[in-house]
Amino acid sequence: MRLFLDTANIEHIRHGVRLGVISGVTTNPTIVSREGKVDYQKLVQEICSIVPGPVSTEVLSQDVAGMITEAREIARWAENIVVKIPASLDGVEATSVLAKENIKVNFTLCFSLNQAILGAAAGATFVSPFVGRLDDVGEDGIRVVADIVEYLEYYQLPTQVIAASIRHPQHCLAAAKVGAHIATVPYNVLLQMIQHPLTDTGIKRFLDDWKRTQQT
Repeated sequence: MRLFLDTANIEHIRHGVRLGVISGVTTNPTIVSREGKVDYQKLVQEICSIVPGPVSTEVLSQDVAGMITEAREIARWAENIVVKIPASLDGVEATSVLAKENIKVNFTLCFSLNQAILGAAAGATFVSPFVGRLDDVGEDGIRVVADIVEYLEYYQLPTQVIAASIRHPQHCLAAAKVGAHIATVPYNVLLQMIQHPLTDTGIKRFLDDWKRTQQT
């Protein structure tokens, strides 16, 4: 399972790339708003210059024509741009048009297998089921991820699953177990994934034991 960062913070992205474990980035209007008043295009282009893989950038239009126009413009910003299109009826139609133009689409705000089926049929490069938001309303987010993965594998479809709305390391673990192609994680979750108290105590013990050998 590949890891993307779900952020628009440049320093966090640079750190993730330096670690050698981050191969893509996902953004959305909420995430971008956390960075204050910014030139959206310049910010996205800077992210694209840092990250070796796909950078998902969301349209704001809600109608077919607006989504297509906006997506075509965004796709010109960088070669590794992926346009995020919402899992609505207009979004399905827009995805179908854009896919035929070889514009990569991340079919986002996906909450059911039915939505993923339509996104994949329309030609989306990625579908993004939102794990945490499903859990918030009493549904099993990881089960939805598993159902989508199983469907795509059974019919040998090229669309990949991005497990999104990841809230904690256990979500990453569960997404990996059910075969998600990608998990897009907040920066704090990325940092938490490496942490384990036994590692900390083990390092301390090794260092303490080594210091004792140098004192004799």
